[in-house]
Amino acid sequence: MTKDTPKNLVLLIAAVASFLTPFMGSAVNVALPVIGRQFGMNAIALSWVATAYLLAAAICLVPIGRLADIHGRKRIFSIGLVVYTSSSLLAAVAPSGWFLIAARVVEGAGAAMIFGTGTAILMSVFPPQERGRALGINVAAVYLGLSLGPTLGGLLTQQLGWRSIFLVNVPLGTLIFVLIRAMLHGEWAEARGEAFDLLGSLLYGTSLMALLIGVTRLSTPLGVALIVAGMGGIALFVLWELRTASPVLDIRIFRRNRTFALSNLAALINYSATFGVGFLMSLYLQYIKGLTPQQAGLILVAQPVVQALFSPLTGRLSDRVEPRLVASAGMAITAAGLISLTRLDAATPIERIVVSLVLLGLGFALFSSPNLNAIMSSVQRRFYGVAAGTQGTMRLIGQNLSMGIVTLVFALVIGQAEITPENHPQFLVSVRTDLVILSTLCVVGILASLARGKVR
Repeated sequence: MTKDTPKNLVLLIAAVASFLTPFMGSAVNVALPVIGRQFGMNAIALSWVATAYLLAAAICLVPIGRLADIHGRKRIFSIGLVVYTSSSLLAAVAPSGWFLIAARVVEGAGAAMIFGTGTAILMSVFPPQERGRALGINVAAVYLGLSLGPTLGGLLTQQLGWRSIFLVNVPLGTLIFVLIRAMLHGEWAEARGEAFDLLGSLLYGTSLMALLIGVTRLSTPLGVALIVAGMGGIALFVLWELRTASPVLDIRIFRRNRTFALSNLAALINYSATFGVGFLMSLYLQYIKGLTPQQAGLILVAQPVVQALFSPLTGRLSDRVEPRLVASAGMAITAAGLISLTRLDAATPIERIVVSLVLLGLGFALFSSPNLNAIMSSVQRRFYGVAAGTQGTMRLIGQNLSMGIVTLVFALVIGQAEITPENHPQFLVSVRTDLVILSTLCVVGILASLARGKVR
């Protein structure tokens, strides 16, 4: 970084970019029924509008992080903005469902370029004593995107049509790109000159794709076969990475760096234990409590709003207090929030549900920023891109695992039956069973978080 590179401008650019990607994901989910009706897409095809984006992002995060370390984080971030903005424009003018899905694949790759490198750039620009605050504000922007996505997405879809959701990205993406080119000086590429591991990247991408698709079909023989194939591919990837001179992901870092390994494990467990909760509570509030989608959304927004409010504070706290302690406290509060939901029934007061969601939001805020600070602070500067990509991959794998657990329990208890008043008792059993499993995972995550060791 050159001396005239303004840190707060870097933070603003990273935060706006971090807002865009989760906002898009949550806003598009609201518009899926309208998209399905326009293009005549069935439920499986429609699910790929969301899944294609997540898969592309997960597959690309680590290889792109490595490319950024080699060729420059600002360069990859800028390219990502161009890819993301252009693919959003293509999605907005999509003439068919499959064209839209293809555009979402490209959009996911662009999002991976933005999300991974944005965090790495913040680490490169801010000194150690200020990183927690910067990362906290960046994480708050993510949660703000998640909070506003359903509300603004629904409003845009209702007033201007679903295509307007994608068009919002075009001026914002263009503005960020212009700011980068005009005002950010210098480059960050501590691994410049090292080789890029193409074979390892292909092994990693195909194996992770098989694994993630398999998780979404966990209750079927095909899903099990894909998971086995994915695990086998990951084993081959690990063997290759241990032998190659310039790995895309230095596997030895997990063995040598206990803080890095266990912090990533804690992130994986946290997202696995929590991502499915929003889905479960949305169904519960609408099927059991009889609320409208808008009413359910207003209740569920309590969680991300608390996350957005407290994340900057908890990030700053992790600059002063050992991140391991702050993140572990957050995981414990999250577990308490999950446990409080395990006794849900038809008579559970809405107020009690809101209190549980506020607990979850506070727990997430205490965990996310300090845990990210621990991950990024535990590696050398030349690994910032890979570290950010690894953490992002843990997030996406955890989200898929969480939904896999939820889907499997529903398949075992309810089967393929539509949820009706006749099977509401079985539905409640499914919800409580899922929440018990997720709560147990979260308790295990506390142990992983505490065992990581000190960052400083």
